[in-house]
Amino acid sequence: MNRKAAVYLRVSRGEQSLDNQLPDLKRLARARKLRVVETFEESVSATGARPEFKKMMEAAHRGAFEVLLVWSLDRLGRSMTGNLQAVLDLDRCGVEVLSVREPWLDTGGPVRPLLIAIFGWVAEQERAQISERTKAGLARARKKGVRLGRPKRRVDQRRAERLRAKGMSFRAIANQLGVPLSTLHRALRSKKGSDSKGS
Repeated sequence: MNRKAAVYLRVSRGEQSLDNQLPDLKRLARARKLRVVETFEESVSATGARPEFKKMMEAAHRGAFEVLLVWSLDRLGRSMTGNLQAVLDLDRCGVEVLSVREPWLDTGGPVRPLLIAIFGWVAEQERAQISERTKAGLARARKKGVRLGRPKRRVDQRRAERLRAKGMSFRAIANQLGVPLSTLHRALRSKKGSDSKGS
């Protein structure tokens, strides 16, 4: 019995039509005696939202197909790490990945354990490098005196005190000033502290 397969097609906006990928994928399905049961198509940048990719992964988790056909590995993710992570996630669902452009990428073949081990190692190394680059960038920024994190929200303390004197609740005051309740409390506590020091 022919195994169930899904096709995932993606082109970036302004790129070639999806029709350029489909004939090759149909040939691959015929050559492997696969029955295509679902096709996911989208024309979006890899950095944008990809609803069809999400649907495809959800279908894979449900066991809707056993093989995923792609035109090339870079159709799957936003980066090399993303591509490899997608292959690893699909493998955990029991889904093999076949690529027209990368015939060596056959996670159902005899070298599957080696491929999965290599992909896992490369993805881990890439994540570690990204983490190290991020830490190094933050350290450089701190040395230059750049303030990191979200900017502090300023609270109009006088207005807050006037509203409080009118009997308004802290939560209502925070909503009116457009600040979190905790920020309002901190601002009023610091004001009390500075007033007591000055007296």
